[in-house]
Amino acid sequence: MNWYGCYTLFKKEIRRFQSVIGQTVAAPVITAMLYLLVFRQVLEDRVQVYDGVAYTAFLIPGLIMMSIIQNAFANTSSSITQSKVMGNLVFVLMTPLSAFELYVAYIGAALVRAALVAGGLFLMAQFFVRTPLTHPLMVLAMLFLAGGTLAVLGLIAGILADKFEHLAAFQNFFIMPLSFLSGVFYSIHSLPDFWRAASHYNPFFYMIDGFRYGFFGVGDVGPWQTLAVVSVFFVAVSALAITMLARGTRIRS
Repeated sequence: MNWYGCYTLFKKEIRRFQSVIGQTVAAPVITAMLYLLVFRQVLEDRVQVYDGVAYTAFLIPGLIMMSIIQNAFANTSSSITQSKVMGNLVFVLMTPLSAFELYVAYIGAALVRAALVAGGLFLMAQFFVRTPLTHPLMVLAMLFLAGGTLAVLGLIAGILADKFEHLAAFQNFFIMPLSFLSGVFYSIHSLPDFWRAASHYNPFFYMIDGFRYGFFGVGDVGPWQTLAVVSVFFVAVSALAITMLARGTRIRS
């Protein structure tokens, strides 16, 4: 394992999003807070969720996880696509780094960005309602698994995309719909039977439900089922991404 080379690429990716930290960290926090303000104002007394949990408090973990999902994906996908468009990806490929070492560096940097956004949003949200942390280890596990999964999906999307329009299509037709339809703003128990059953086929639902369980100790499905589903999904997409990097799929032509 070339730890020094892996750390160098990791540090390069950290500096890349740090150079525009207002866009990569501050802007997502502000956007999520606007969602919180609007939905809190409109639905606080109209939507019933878990017993003893206010709707505003219910929203906070969902908005944090949605921000983790979007920013982890954006970090890796934009980095790879930008390098391909600008023609400097070749300098990364020339380094003595294996596919796994490239994977670790890119995913690690995306997790740092996702954690910064999540932490900033959590601190800002405490000014509106104090949110408990019933199972902090579950919160950390879901942050790692969900953020890692979306970072890997971003890596795959960046490898497949030849230009930013391709990347935008992947985000608009896959990431955004699945994240919005995963229970960020509602509990799936309030849905009709068909849509409640359909939600169980959305992997993002398990990410948000497991993360919310870490805060309140209650969720729409069991915590072990949630961990199992998200872990299997993470391993599956990781194996695909490492294989694509090792073969040089669409990045060595």
